[in-house]
Amino acid sequence: MGIFFSAPPTNGYPAVERRRNNGIQPGLSIVAKDLTIAGDLQAEGIVRIEGRVVGNLHVSDQVLISEGGIVEGDVVAREVVVAGRVHGCINGEERVEVQSSAVVHGDITTRQLTIQEGGQVNGCVKMEVVAAAMVSAAVATVSGGVGVERG
Repeated sequence: MGIFFSAPPTNGYPAVERRRNNGIQPGLSIVAKDLTIAGDLQAEGIVRIEGRVVGNLHVSDQVLISEGGIVEGDVVAREVVVAGRVHGCINGEERVEVQSSAVVHGDITTRQLTIQEGGQVNGCVKMEVVAAAMVSAAVATVSGGVGVERG
């Protein structure tokens, strides 16, 4: 194990089996404690937030928000584990975990939700499955110039 070893963090977070494993280890990106990112962040693999992100996160695999980490924006990923603070909506395609030290100010949409004792959620929770065909139809409708009203 050297400086460039990119294994996912295991301290405090459960090991997660990857579905799309084509022999390539997913990348790990870390926003360090002393770092603030202003703007939207888009990444493949795993993103660990120890510092602050002021903007939306779109991650293909996993977002880990450490204790002390802050996200001021929406979080969209396959799996989201929160131990810090989120001021925005969370959309976890498969799973969202709110740990005991976490505070979430925003709605959560996911298939599976775990909230540990002490974890705070101030928003609505929707546990629904969105079919890929419905998402494709919605994107086609929006790109076709038809107005969409959010409620």
